[in-house]
Amino acid sequence: MKKKSANIANKIYPAAALCVFAGLWELAVWLNRVPEYRFPAPSAIVAEFVSKFDLLAYHAAQTAYESVLGFLIGVALAAGMAILMSMWKPVKLTLYPFMIISQTVPLVVIAPLLAIWFGFGITPKIIMAVIVVFFPVAVSLTEGLESYDLDLVDLMRVMKASRWQIYKTVRLPGAMPAFFAGIKISAAYCVMGAVISEWTGATRGLGIYLSRAMSTFETAALFANIFVIVLLSFALFRIVSFAEKKAIPWNQK
Repeated sequence: MKKKSANIANKIYPAAALCVFAGLWELAVWLNRVPEYRFPAPSAIVAEFVSKFDLLAYHAAQTAYESVLGFLIGVALAAGMAILMSMWKPVKLTLYPFMIISQTVPLVVIAPLLAIWFGFGITPKIIMAVIVVFFPVAVSLTEGLESYDLDLVDLMRVMKASRWQIYKTVRLPGAMPAFFAGIKISAAYCVMGAVISEWTGATRGLGIYLSRAMSTFETAALFANIFVIVLLSFALFRIVSFAEKKAIPWNQK
């Protein structure tokens, strides 16, 4: 009963806060007579969202496809790399510094380069999503795989367990919470990676729609577009959270 009440409260409080924020926003715009092209009221954004729903859905479908595909590829590559680095120390010593260096390059610099190298099709958008996803997952899983219970490993060795049996029974299950933490971070950002890549050049997607709205000063459309991006990111995050509950139920609070 307490858990059910807590779940209801977890939903009510954010919803109430959002309603209050939107009401204050609407009131502030109305009282100060702010022009819509400068800062639209929530009602104007909702009206724009409804009137352009088909167009937004058309662009959102493309961005969602790029994001999910890049997300899956990025997680798979990161998991493979993390396992290699945790099993063979020379691999980690060689590759880990380059992974860190790669994160110092801004995405807005990488996106135009990908467009030059791979054109304005879907490939650079997927690669950008992979880049965004790869580092958090690889680092989180690597750290999780190296933070195992030494006593439990010693017990497994006493029981004549092989290296793979120890890895499969102790290290991999113990690393799952860290692995899913990295995946959730990536899920929240991979849509942004695809959008940034679309911004530099595309024929379809929320990024190019965002760019067109900015160039024509359609600020309400801009906010509606941002709202859709947030929805996509949140949906992907919730899917990962659901998968985490199913995969590691012992870690749920």
